[in-house]
Order: sequence, then structure tokens, then C-alpha cells
Amino acid sequence: MNTRTKQISILGSTGSIGVNALNVVRSFPDQFRLKYLSAHSQADLLIEQAREFSPAAVVISDEHQYETVKDALPGTEVLKGRAGLLDLASRDDIDIMLNGLVGSAGMEPTIRCIQAGVDVALSNKESLVMAGELINNMLTEKGVNLFPVDSEHSAIWQCLVGEAPEDIKRLVITGSGGPFRATPVAAFKDITVAQALKHPNWAMGRKITIDSATMMNKGLEVIEAYWLFHLPVDKIDIVIHPQSIIHSMVEFVDGSVKAQMGLPDMKIPIQYALTYPRHFPQTWEQLDLTKIGALTFEEPDFNKFKCLQLAFDALEGGGSLPVVLNVANEEAVYRFLKGNIPFTAIPELITKAMNTHDFLEHPDLDDILALEKWTQAFIQRS
Repeated sequence: MNTRTKQISILGSTGSIGVNALNVVRSFPDQFRLKYLSAHSQADLLIEQAREFSPAAVVISDEHQYETVKDALPGTEVLKGRAGLLDLASRDDIDIMLNGLVGSAGMEPTIRCIQAGVDVALSNKESLVMAGELINNMLTEKGVNLFPVDSEHSAIWQCLVGEAPEDIKRLVITGSGGPFRATPVAAFKDITVAQALKHPNWAMGRKITIDSATMMNKGLEVIEAYWLFHLPVDKIDIVIHPQSIIHSMVEFVDGSVKAQMGLPDMKIPIQYALTYPRHFPQTWEQLDLTKIGALTFEEPDFNKFKCLQLAFDALEGGGSLPVVLNVANEEAVYRFLKGNIPFTAIPELITKAMNTHDFLEHPDLDDILALEKWTQAFIQRS
């Protein structure tokens, strides 16, 4: 193992990725020092985490909770709001920042971290969906590493170790198919929030669980893979794999295929991003293929899951389209979760936003932030 303790910041420490990351850190007290934590509104859990790990500073994004956190942590620097989050993301006295934030709010912290010259363990796929070109240019300029945390991209990353780019035929991103894989499309108009939140394999936050139900999560992962692995869109495919044991595959030009396998447990890709290039030993549940029995595969249904096609359209169209796709999806999902729109309206609203916005070929950060506000307002009033 490493002899030097790695200084870590975790943004979104009270969410599902953050909680799993803390379980990893807890397993290796001599390897990791938790320096910074951030939470949106779960003040009680943030306080509990800070008391256990003694970070130098924490952020509570919900400014109404600031006094509560500050009073509870007298020996800790406490920051608040969006400004506090961006401040923390800009600090360069750490080795790696794990971005476990949900949605478009996680994009700018990723950019701030790279600008500070700090490596990023990225769970926030929206960062690359919205600003992939910008981020890739910055990574090169700053000499910074970006390590994928999503299980699918971690799998591809591991399968590509030691391989020559010219030997790759295609990437195969696997997906469970979500809770409505076998549901007739005619029944989609009657899908309830409670039904959509019942993912068959993964325990995740509400937003990403709905993305799994619409299969937008697979579409966003295709865009993320495009920016991570630098292959054209026609070399990135999706295969439905209901058991979620094979997390993704790489096919080579000679016909051989590498697959990375494991139980559906986010601690595994989180740990690899934090310990790369090593696989440190762990005591949590291990994969037993004899208990799994069968692994099955299906073609994705682009007609039934319209968000999938929208994501491919956005990637192929490029420019500002992925920005609008991502933000429109986010806002539409939140409207669905509040009971304001039916399940079937999610792709309809995304399509309207993509078709209505003023297209930009190479949006910069200011353009992306302006598009984010425009798209939010558009979906909220649509």
C-alpha cells in the first residue's frame, strides 16, 4: 500500500456516493486523511461526519442550516452556500477531490478543482455531459488526472489498462434496464413516482433513480464515455444486462472482449478511483458467480425509452445540445418527482428545450452557465 497519507475532499458527503466514500475512507485510516466535506441540506449527518473525521473545513450549501452547523462544530471552519462550495472546490492543499454532487450543480466545482491543479474522482457525470470539451482542454493544460467513479466508466477504464487505442473496436456500456424494462410502453403514462423510485439493483438518490427509470442515465453515460475515452459515438454501444454484474465491456479488433465484473456496490469503483493504480483488499461482500447463476443480455429499446435517443442526438449534434439535454432532464425529473408532470412528459420537455434554444457550437463556461439558467426557466414554465 501507499506510504503517504492521501489528503481528500468529498463534495456531497451526505449523499449515497459520499456515504459510500466515507465507508472506504473508514476502512483505510492510515491511507486517507479527510480534509474537506460538503453537504447540501443534511446538517445533522454532516455534523456527525465532521465529528468522526475532523475535517479542516465543511460547507453547508443550505444557508438556513449554517448557524446549526457552525454552532455544532466550534473547532471547524464552516462555509455556506454556493460561494462556500466553490471556495472549497478551489483549494489546492489536497491530493484528490471526490465530486459526489448530484446534477448540473456539480459541474463548476469540477472545473474549479481542475483549475487548482487537483486530481478529480468524478461521480458527477453532468460535469462532462455539460462541459466535456472545456474540461478535457483544462485537464491537458493543468496536467490533472480525472478518475471516473461511475461503475460503468470505472469498468471501461480498468479494461483499457495497458491496451493500445488502435486495438479498440468499441465500448459496451451495460445497463440494468431499470424498473420498467419489461413494462409495455402503453403503461408509461400511468407510472407513479413510487414505482419509478424502485430500482431493481442499485440503491441511489432520487434523481439518478428516475434517470435509470427513463434510461437517461445510460444516455448521459454514453456522452460521458465519449469525453473520457475519446472514441467516436459510433464506437459506443449500450447493452441491457438486468443482473448488473458486468459493469461494462471493451471489444477489441481481434474479436476478444474484456469485461469488468462485481456486485452492484458503489464502494468498489469509489475505492479504485481513490487507490489507483492499486486494488486494495476489502472485507465487504464478494462476487460469487455460482450464486448469481445466469447472466443475460438484451438490446436497448430506443423507441420505448425516448431519452436514450435524445442523448445520442445531443452527442451527435454537439455544441450546446448536451448542456440543454442535461439541464432540461434534471428540471423535468424534479417536476415529475413533485407530481407536476407525468412520466411521459420528461422526454417531451427535453425535446422542446433542445429544439427551442439558440445553438452554440463551442460554449465556454459563461455560455454554459447562461444556458443552464435559460433551460431551467424554460422547463419550469413549460
